[in-house]
Amino acid sequence: MADTETTPGIIAPSKRLEAMPPYLFAELERRVAEKRTSGIDVISLGIGDPDEPTFPHIVSAMQEAVADPGSQKYPSNRGRAEFREAFADFYADRFGVEIDPESEVIPAIGAKECIYNLCFAFLDPGGVALASDPGYPVYTGGPILAGATPELLPLLPEHGFAPDLGAVPAEAARQARLMFLNFPNNPTGAVVPDGFFEEVVAFAREHEVLVVHDNAYSETTYDGYVAPSFLATPGAKEVGVEVFSLSKGFNMTGWRCAAILGNADAVQAYWRLKTNVDSGLFEAVQLAGAAALRGPRAPLERMNETYARRRDLVVGALRKIGVDVAVPKGTIYVWAPVPGGHTSTSFVELVLEEAAVIVSPGSMYGPSGEGFFRISLTTPDDRISEAVERMREHLA
Repeated sequence: MADTETTPGIIAPSKRLEAMPPYLFAELERRVAEKRTSGIDVISLGIGDPDEPTFPHIVSAMQEAVADPGSQKYPSNRGRAEFREAFADFYADRFGVEIDPESEVIPAIGAKECIYNLCFAFLDPGGVALASDPGYPVYTGGPILAGATPELLPLLPEHGFAPDLGAVPAEAARQARLMFLNFPNNPTGAVVPDGFFEEVVAFAREHEVLVVHDNAYSETTYDGYVAPSFLATPGAKEVGVEVFSLSKGFNMTGWRCAAILGNADAVQAYWRLKTNVDSGLFEAVQLAGAAALRGPRAPLERMNETYARRRDLVVGALRKIGVDVAVPKGTIYVWAPVPGGHTSTSFVELVLEEAAVIVSPGSMYGPSGEGFFRISLTTPDDRISEAVERMREHLA
């Protein structure tokens, strides 16, 4: 007879899931909710979700496509020809990179899905992935869920927030199968140093590593800087792929529209995995994505002007309260050192308690993010102005 004093619980989650680090924003979100419930006006500068709507020509293309019965069936994982050809043309015009639309590009349901699935396509249990630190959490979470180990590549200010490939432990380099990079970089806002991509190609050749360059912010740059594609580096297509997301540059975060491009064998392996786990990207979204890639550049330029104005506002305010912050040339973030006497978390808590402003602790992006905090520029100008004024008033 069952023990009547024991309350049965749910089945325990997998060891893989248990190995995932806790979501560091959970407690912060709870406290924010409490403050808002009590009537406190909290301004969030934490999440990088563009506040401006998707560009009208993209929305129009989507409205037309979603009404077409031909786009309402199961989508092919290979993607519509219009989508793949639009990417090939975009890469040729924007980056000077030749992409074969038949074998070197496939749609992805957002960059996060693509990066995650690449872990299962290329990592065996016990394998190693080299992951930028600080970096997008899926660079480490994906390998863990695949039963592999992430080997962190510290991004340090003295190296321009680029990994020191010469410092990668020999055993980790020998075992590694993937390397995750991202320039312009989230969360640091750094752009790729001259010659670094060439170093990456040489490292990947020597150690037989597949490079995965997360190209989420190439279209969001300032002060005349034009971000390159990793695939434009000589030899890059022999050793790597690039994940290009339309989320940030085209104000399409909710659309989940991206693509993987580059090495044909790697793209084929990704496709083989996807045929077993999903039915591909909704074809109406693909057609809207094609319209985005073929559309005018003026809307992107206007958004960059907006972000540059907000960047300057934030940087100026931080410097007035004694924060020695660099001016980023790319991304939608400002990455700044916390004032003396604080950890990333304690400073974030102070800003929330004293100024009712949310910023992201650098530690949530990896151990090398400790000592920094991140501010997102995706909040309307007047709210950013109010947020930085509160920070000046309470923290100066």
